Amino acid sequence: MRLPSAEELLADARVIALPLRTRFRDLTVRETMLVRGPAGWGEFAAFTEYDDTESAPWLATAIEQAWGLGPTDDERPLFRDTVRTNATLPAVDPSEVPGVLERFGDFRTVKIKVAEPGQTLDEDIARIAAARAFVGDEGRIRIDANGGWNVDEAEHAIRALERFDLEYVEQPCPTVPELSELRDRIHRLGILIAADESVRKAEDPVAVARAGAADILVIKVSPLGGVRRALDIIDQAGLPVVVSSALESPIGLQASFDLAKRIERLEYDCGLATDVLFTGEELPVDGEREMWWRDRAARCLELL
Repeated sequence: MRLPSAEELLADARVIALPLRTRFRDLTVRETMLVRGPAGWGEFAAFTEYDDTESAPWLATAIEQAWGLGPTDDERPLFRDTVRTNATLPAVDPSEVPGVLERFGDFRTVKIKVAEPGQTLDEDIARIAAARAFVGDEGRIRIDANGGWNVDEAEHAIRALERFDLEYVEQPCPTVPELSELRDRIHRLGILIAADESVRKAEDPVAVARAGAADILVIKVSPLGGVRRALDIIDQAGLPVVVSSALESPIGLQASFDLAKRIERLEYDCGLATDVLFTGEELPVDGEREMWWRDRAARCLELL
């Protein structure tokens, strides 16, 4: 594909800062860059702590969006018009759970953040219990540890949480070998393991599937470099997938919805309702931050 020049990329770029209702990923404000091309807007949403190498695929996603380089309907047909989404529950106090979940409206599945630094398993249990009470027996609960446990901690936690009828556990441990060992230990419990960081942060995003270390892949379009590449990874992995956001604005989420509509078998609710986590406001960005993002985008473009 023909990439835009730096001048074309940045001609209509703007940086936005979006406040979050509740601290999420240790963030209270999400900074991101919007770029406009012939096909409309795209979003360069790489988290600010990422280096240029890790950030470059996020820019590729923005370019795919804004320059209309994603798959056509003839190449990858649409299988659905709508996508069922889950609620996302940050690592909040149990007393806050109903207020957070009510904002998501009608849903049947909730993903709950656990293994937050500085918090205990007892705090996770209390949060999950509050969520189970909110969604009832028919609701679906999945948890996301973001690689926060070692194998022993993960096994202990999962056994303690088994009574909540978990749909799956997302990235309980940081590495593929750890996920593989944990999966062997808990397979009799019937609780599935989903891989997130082991896909989006890996040099080989299909390695976790080849190793038999996960039952489900969590696919995030922005860090993988766009809808085309995400579909290729799904094809190669041959596992069920959940399409999830990377805390993008509604513009970035459009790419994730496009992907979800093009996946033939989509068995699990997708984590694409995260715009609810934002207040709906937009904070001003000073000239220094604007220049930081523009310089970063130009450097990442050179890596594509």
